[in-house]
Amino acid sequence: MNARFALLLLAFLGLPAFAHKASDAYLTIEQHADAADVRLDVALRDLDAAIGLDADGDGAITWRELRASHEAIAQYVMTRLSLSAGGQACALRAVDHRVDRHTDGAYAVVRLAARCAEAPALAIDYRLMFDTDATHRGLVRYVAAGGATKSIVLSADAPHASLAVHTGVVEQARAYVLQGAHHIAEGADHLLFLVSLLLPAVVVRRGRQWAPVASFRDAFVDAAKIVTAFTLAHSITLTLAVLDVVTLPSRLVESAIALSVVLAALNNLRPVVRNARVGAAFAFGLVHGFGFAGALGELGLPDDALVLSLASFNVGVELAQLALVAAFLPVAFALRATAAYRRIALSGGSAAIVAVGALWFVERTFDVPLALAFAAR
Repeated sequence: MNARFALLLLAFLGLPAFAHKASDAYLTIEQHADAADVRLDVALRDLDAAIGLDADGDGAITWRELRASHEAIAQYVMTRLSLSAGGQACALRAVDHRVDRHTDGAYAVVRLAARCAEAPALAIDYRLMFDTDATHRGLVRYVAAGGATKSIVLSADAPHASLAVHTGVVEQARAYVLQGAHHIAEGADHLLFLVSLLLPAVVVRRGRQWAPVASFRDAFVDAAKIVTAFTLAHSITLTLAVLDVVTLPSRLVESAIALSVVLAALNNLRPVVRNARVGAAFAFGLVHGFGFAGALGELGLPDDALVLSLASFNVGVELAQLALVAAFLPVAFALRATAAYRRIALSGGSAAIVAVGALWFVERTFDVPLALAFAAR
């Protein structure tokens, strides 16, 4: 097998492995002079991996099992999360345990009360989950005593941060650009949708057969139109959703995104929309924009830099998309005339995307974790 084709195939087949949202926890800290209220939302699946919540091993975490683990959860959190003010550690204590739902499932909610020395800002050290998942992130929204807000992301590489709200414009923009790019890099549904639209960019339908395009310019122009249409569309709905002009239920949005993946890939197998893939990219891009808004909403937007943060997040999304095109298109163009590309990458790959998208659609529509069930077999 051609080495370049092997690399393309491996990269392509690796995408479905990211079938579920990356491991994130959500931390809200509200400071009040010498005290702070802390809310931490952690996925039950993450806590189960870290401390074991499923006592009977039946694959389901009941409320009774969760309630019996409250003390263990609080101890786990407070040994891996610390706040300080003016160099002095804050005293933390757990005051409440609840359960909430995010777009990717059930989360344990731990509320903490912190007593701190009076200081203009706090510092945080966050080390949850890093020993079980090095890709885990803590998404922090800090509200200062005066009402100013700041959003930061903590990771295994950067577990410590100051929560001072005088963040510079460049630093603020950089943070949201990185988060936009991160969302695309780990958003398998968005990636597979784009791949489905890009696969036919290097070929043209003649009768009932695919034939290679004549020039790289033709392929590039086709890909550029698709990405531009997708960009314009999701920018519109991302902005409308973030500004609360239009809001849709997260389950509806996530299910519609999965359906868009299925339909885009199906069109490669049985072309119905032959010359309107740009229109399809725009139409489904409107749906994907609401998905981006959900991710950005969970990250949090500072009230005093809303436009900057929104624009920076969008730039990050676009840079990640362009990186995908830059990596995919030259290889696909080089292989466009081979039967392997048409039969394996285009037809076989599209069929695989249909299967993955259908799995996501059922999971998201009916809240049935099919992928986990298959993995357990």
